[in-house]
Amino acid sequence: MTAQGPAEPPSEELTRLAGLHGVATSYSPSPDRTVAASATAVTLTLAALGVDAGTAASVRAALAARERELAERLLPPTVVLWSGATSPALDALPPGTRLSVETEEGETRTSVEELPPGVHRLTAAAPDGRTAAAHLVVAPPRLPTPTTRSYGLLVQLYSLLSRRSWGMGDLGDLAELTDWAGRALGAGFVQVNPLHAAVPGAPTDPSPYRPSSRRFPDPVHLRVEDVPEYAYVTEREKLRTLLERADRLRACVLEKDALIDRDAVWELKREALELVREVPLGPGRRAAYADFLAREGEALEDHATWYALAEAHGPDWRSWPAGLRDPRSAETARARGALMDRVDFYCRLAWLTDSQLTAAQRTAREAGMAVGVVHDLAVGVHPEGADAWAQQEYFAAGMSVGAPPDAFNARGQDWGLPPWRPDRLAESGYEPYRRLLRALFRYAGALRIDHVMGLFRLWWVPQGHPPTEGTYVRYDAEAMLAVLVLEAARAGSVVIGEDLGTVEPGVREKLRERGVLGTSVLWFERDWEGDGRPLPPEDWRADCLATATTHDLPSTAARLTGEHVELRDRLDLLTRPLAEERAEAAADTGEWLAVLTRLGLLHGTGGGHGTSEEEAEIQAVHRFLLRTPSRLLGVWLPDTVGDRRPQNLPGTWDQYPNWRLPIADARGRPVTLEELAGSARLHALIDVLRTG
Repeated sequence: MTAQGPAEPPSEELTRLAGLHGVATSYSPSPDRTVAASATAVTLTLAALGVDAGTAASVRAALAARERELAERLLPPTVVLWSGATSPALDALPPGTRLSVETEEGETRTSVEELPPGVHRLTAAAPDGRTAAAHLVVAPPRLPTPTTRSYGLLVQLYSLLSRRSWGMGDLGDLAELTDWAGRALGAGFVQVNPLHAAVPGAPTDPSPYRPSSRRFPDPVHLRVEDVPEYAYVTEREKLRTLLERADRLRACVLEKDALIDRDAVWELKREALELVREVPLGPGRRAAYADFLAREGEALEDHATWYALAEAHGPDWRSWPAGLRDPRSAETARARGALMDRVDFYCRLAWLTDSQLTAAQRTAREAGMAVGVVHDLAVGVHPEGADAWAQQEYFAAGMSVGAPPDAFNARGQDWGLPPWRPDRLAESGYEPYRRLLRALFRYAGALRIDHVMGLFRLWWVPQGHPPTEGTYVRYDAEAMLAVLVLEAARAGSVVIGEDLGTVEPGVREKLRERGVLGTSVLWFERDWEGDGRPLPPEDWRADCLATATTHDLPSTAARLTGEHVELRDRLDLLTRPLAEERAEAAADTGEWLAVLTRLGLLHGTGGGHGTSEEEAEIQAVHRFLLRTPSRLLGVWLPDTVGDRRPQNLPGTWDQYPNWRLPIADARGRPVTLEELAGSARLHALIDVLRTG
């Protein structure tokens, strides 16, 4: 093994101190290579955790304090107990320690035996006089995996326009898609991109993976006409004008090759929703809204307050007047009172969006879907947004999440997302994490967790430093998983972890042990421990969602034709000569096509509607997926009509229209939901899955 790293590695004492706080001082990008973190990265990361390690003396003092704290501590702040198992933290208590548990239901027990699942309050009193209080997470040992195999559609919702949507796909389109896919195609699920609330502004960041809030959905996805009060708006002329503008916006995308303009869509919907809000709620609707306000409580009030303040002071709370930067300040309380009408407006939007999301999942299940809507949980939130403002105590100031250098990106990555502090999460019993999951699981048949490895560790990058100057910070994976399993089990939902790329040894095994499915993408499934050839279908893992591609990768048609290489060349993104990149891509694709041919999966052309060679190859790819034992099979919806364009091209910003393209056919012509439903090419591909 070779070791390499910066000139100033951490001292021995700094290394020990870092280890006691879950901060890594080295990492291994490959089994035969170890890279040391710099002393600067470790010191700044510790500072973000409230630990002064700026001098040798402060390191010694912090180390002594931490060792003393751990030696004297009776219990960690959060204890995990898997039902039917023992807890190492409880087993380590001195003999004779008395326990008392106050359950979520308010019962008091003197034993941890047969406790119901939940997050309870545990107190312990040791014979030597020490006492401790802790949160006790009791979770089922694992989530049940789907008992039957099902296939479904993967789609970026904004890209799926119908003849009724206002310039981008909406929740009415989602309900229509699930209803049709469940009934007509026999699909078991529809997976969508994160629908989290965005940071407002012009232009709005179009990436669904940099949201203002993960807790609350974005009202830009509302189908305005489906709001019950819409029918009773009195200012019909204003509504008619808005509908005409919406028609033009939709026509520009579908007929004039315009990009999806989220800001223009939101401006229209906001004006319409202001009119809808003028309609008084009936008694039943008013009671339902009151229930929603009571259920969401302070979190919703904070969320709506941030949006009301953003209207007045701009979307970056860090530049607001000093008193408003604190959600608990007297100045913020006064501003909330003065802006109560706007606060109520944003509370109302959250309720309406939550209602339509719930309706979409209900529609999916009524259409016969075994799973329903699969929602996507982004790895973090925008530093300027509502969650970062309302939950400041849980975020590490001066840090952002990213990835270390690897074979694909020598400079590493900085995603610009502030990380949660593991110490503050543990002290709270993982309250913000629990509430986030509970909110999403209310309307999710399954939840896909982006970069699921983040439950174990995240690469923290100090602001002002390159991603190479970061280091890993470890989270309590047992607690993160226990909370995840607890909330998913309560909701009866499936969990899918996006575990692509470099994964720490043991992570996939731990996830599988708890019933969390993985993600397998065909082009990456090779025998990396052996000869590197395509992995035979029978050797794929069963506990996963298997797909041909994702939103961050070329479409299957583009990969088969090599167009993804040409696109990257046009955008000057290649790091090697074009001929070399072409040859490598062709060799990779050729190797897979040889496997498909050898297995008898490539049935040739000349099908009932004039199957092309490329279409036959896409069908063969999905026949291969059927040969695997994977429990869930996902079909990238643009693949069903031969779309060539990726929805997102990593490594680009304004060079490529990321997150703004409608689904299109092989010629680049946008395809509506209605046209998809009548597509012979789509039905031919789905027939492959239905007939096996």
